[in-house]
Amino acid sequence: MKAPSSAPAPAAAAPPAEEPRWLTDEEQRVWRAYIEAATLLEDHMDRQLQRDAGMPHVYYGLLVKLAESPDRRLRMTELARHAKITRSRLSHAVARLERNGWVRREDCPSDKRGQFAVLTDAGHEVLRRSAPGHVALVRRAVFDRLTPQQQKSLGEIMQIIAEGLQPEEAGADLPWLR
Repeated sequence: MKAPSSAPAPAAAAPPAEEPRWLTDEEQRVWRAYIEAATLLEDHMDRQLQRDAGMPHVYYGLLVKLAESPDRRLRMTELARHAKITRSRLSHAVARLERNGWVRREDCPSDKRGQFAVLTDAGHEVLRRSAPGHVALVRRAVFDRLTPQQQKSLGEIMQIIAEGLQPEEAGADLPWLR
């Protein structure tokens, strides 16, 4: 039976999908080791910072970035980009940091919609007090376990991965633009 002339023509059959490039046993071992180590390390840092400073690791990273910025201030959009988080998540984090008295927001004089996050003296002090414990944890968890050559290799490997994941095209779906 013929399809009526008003009906759309049937779509051409899709080309067969390529077979995925499955991970080898060794690649699978490396991938799972990476995932396990990254998850454990993030949890370890979160627990230490919650215990010692009453904040999760992501908040500590925000305070560090502000402390390293000129005048301890940064546009909220830039802070979100550096933290690799959505603007909504950043806004929530900064609201909590504001309640603690560690950060304040200031309007941007050149952009009525823009805001700055500013590290307060109290925020700088909590960062100063919590940094020694945090760096000790990082040293014990990562650097003390590796030889200098392994440290160098790890840095090079992570740099390659990070550079490969940075979208270069305009309009990329980036968390800090959401």
